[in-house]
Amino acid sequence: MPRASAARELLAARADVWAFIAEPHHFPDWWLGIGGVQPDRRGFAEGARWGISGIERPTLLRRATSSGMLLVTGIHPPERFAWTLTGDHIDAELRLEERGPDRTIATLDVEAPWLYGFSRALPRRALTRLHALCQTAAEL
Repeated sequence: MPRASAARELLAARADVWAFIAEPHHFPDWWLGIGGVQPDRRGFAEGARWGISGIERPTLLRRATSSGMLLVTGIHPPERFAWTLTGDHIDAELRLEERGPDRTIATLDVEAPWLYGFSRALPRRALTRLHALCQTAAEL
């Protein structure tokens, strides 16, 4: 399966980025094509299953964006969050590395079949959105 990776420096402490990531309802804020998340009772825990809904409806020529279920496949606070989007057959892993007191390197690896419209730009675009949301140490 095709794989794509991206890394980005976030102007925020790793603990702040992790706190943002650890809230399931923030997932649609930075992951493309997701309109909403309904976490199960386990919330942000390995083995949790979240119902997800896409932002677009399918048409004759366009497939619907992500919908179905997100399965949390791995969590290692505050370093690693891994998941599978079952409807799109996407496996993803986000790793956070502390670069300094107010700096975090976020690395996102994504693997998915070409048949499902996989874009190599997906990790870069997701990290760009995460970067915009996690600027707690940015100078004004």
